[in-house]
Amino acid sequence: MANCNDTLRELQTFLDNELSEDAQHAIRAHLGGCGDCLEAFDFHAELKMVVSRKCRTDEIPPGLMAKVEQCFGQAFGDGETSQSADR
Repeated sequence: MANCNDTLRELQTFLDNELSEDAQHAIRAHLGGCGDCLEAFDFHAELKMVVSRKCRTDEIPPGLMAKVEQCFGQAFGDGETSQSADR
């Protein structure tokens, strides 16, 4: 079973649905019995929704996507983006 440290450390990954089924189950079980971690979860979930809603219409600054592609190299994809002319 997850403890408070494990739960808080994995909260963002949990919110992004990037954990294994077993890890998700352990965190859900912990949240069901720990008011402090549940409160932290609620805060992070609401913050994630607010940021997503506020940034939905923001345009990517020119050249940013090219910098991201450079950081990730070939693992990022084929390297073609709508802003590839900004390189």
